Amino acid sequence: MKSIFVTILFTASVLVLGAADSTPPSAHHAHAASSDGPTSGLKKEMIAGLTEKDFLKKGTKDKTVKILIVATWSDDNYGMNFNGWSKGGAVYTLPKGWTAEVTFINPGPVPHSLIVIEKAAVKKIQMPEPYFDGAVVPKHLQGMSYEKATFTFTASESGDFAFACGFPTHAINGHWISLEISDDAKEPTLQLGNNPVMKATP
Repeated sequence: MKSIFVTILFTASVLVLGAADSTPPSAHHAHAASSDGPTSGLKKEMIAGLTEKDFLKKGTKDKTVKILIVATWSDDNYGMNFNGWSKGGAVYTLPKGWTAEVTFINPGPVPHSLIVIEKAAVKKIQMPEPYFDGAVVPKHLQGMSYEKATFTFTASESGDFAFACGFPTHAINGHWISLEISDDAKEPTLQLGNNPVMKATP
């Protein structure tokens, strides 16, 4: 009984902490992982040498793109961020019909995962199944620590989606970034807050 009470108390505390952060997404900044705060304990060798330019690259085949998403890149949102951004503050845009080759890295001890869902589903405590076939890392509900995983999916339907952490309560606390699949886009792009739109590089 005591363990159930502690679990409920911890979950409630996390929800309150997430709600307390009213910083607009545009005020967040991606930067190199630090050694203090939520990012302490990182295996920095897992992300050594990576920069924002690595977040979006052209694939080797026609209409393919390589996407890199790193959990706990910075202290933003208590470490619950992707590539240094949370609460939809970063936006990937893919043309409909393109294939995304996604690499996910969690260099830290706190379990995180990655799944593609409809944007509205980020308000759920527990994540649904991935919206597109294969658009999820293994064991997304349990999360992974100090691990790397890959998955590939085809953006077969246009709409507003999200790259979200599948660990229970993380997405509802802001651990997600936006994914827009567009009928009109000609090439993949990434926008980090109010920064200039980035195009995929070779």
